[in-house]
Amino acid sequence: MTPSARLSIVSRWLTLGTLWLSGLTMPAPALAADDVLRFGVGLYQPDKEKNDATYRPLAEHLSKQLGRPVKLYTVDTWEGLAKSLANGETDIALMGPWGYVLAHHVAGAQAVASILYDGKPEYFAIMVTHPKSGIRGIADLKGRTFAFGDKGSTSGYLIPYHHFQKNGIDPDKYLGRVLNTKHQAIELQVTRGEIDAGADYNRNRDAMIAEGLIKAADSVVFWTSDPLPNDAVAVRAELARDKAFVARLRAALESVGPELRRTPNLLPPRYTGFVAKDNAFYRPIRDAGLATGKLTPQ
Repeated sequence: MTPSARLSIVSRWLTLGTLWLSGLTMPAPALAADDVLRFGVGLYQPDKEKNDATYRPLAEHLSKQLGRPVKLYTVDTWEGLAKSLANGETDIALMGPWGYVLAHHVAGAQAVASILYDGKPEYFAIMVTHPKSGIRGIADLKGRTFAFGDKGSTSGYLIPYHHFQKNGIDPDKYLGRVLNTKHQAIELQVTRGEIDAGADYNRNRDAMIAEGLIKAADSVVFWTSDPLPNDAVAVRAELARDKAFVARLRAALESVGPELRRTPNLLPPRYTGFVAKDNAFYRPIRDAGLATGKLTPQ
């Protein structure tokens, strides 16, 4: 499949619009041994500057372990990061499961590890509302304002959308005004009563409460998903074929957990390291994509 065809498919799935439309017609060159590794990270913090500062120690650790320069940069949408990895603009990505599944499906990107949260490679999608909304379940959302994450988000879009469908609800017709925005914005707008409800993930809500950005009492979790496979560290397809590099990268990632005892700022609070995983670990996300029609069978 040509890069142009890949772009067409990703655009149809995600309605990417104007996201990163330049430079996608040439395949990325193979990396020489002394070339910089481009490490893309999703926007887990309120802004790019804080995100870069948070994940720079991890990039420096990987650079030291791999013996190669690692250039860290934040991609502020999950769609954008999936597209960047699929088209070879990113070599290594720390990304949400749905974005990984899309990049794998389109261009053969490969997962090499999953991040651990409280010692487990799992997390949960949630739906939140403000305490006075009267919303106790999805049946109460008819005609109400609701915020999804962007269309590359697992917990903010794919999984809640799938939950609606499994319960016979078409979100596009059942809900009132629907927004697509960033996870942090969803939590803030819910707690302020600016929207009735929205989709998020437990790790984000936990972090915002811990940092004092929101108060736990100002929102209510009224739905929690089954456990989901946690965020992936994935490499572009061409790099994945270098088995020796993949082995070194996995070893570098698995060394993060023990190193946290000496260097606690390698990862944000409650993140405890990485565990080796492969594409099979993300099958539940792939199945949800197929069930919703957001992913086309190959």
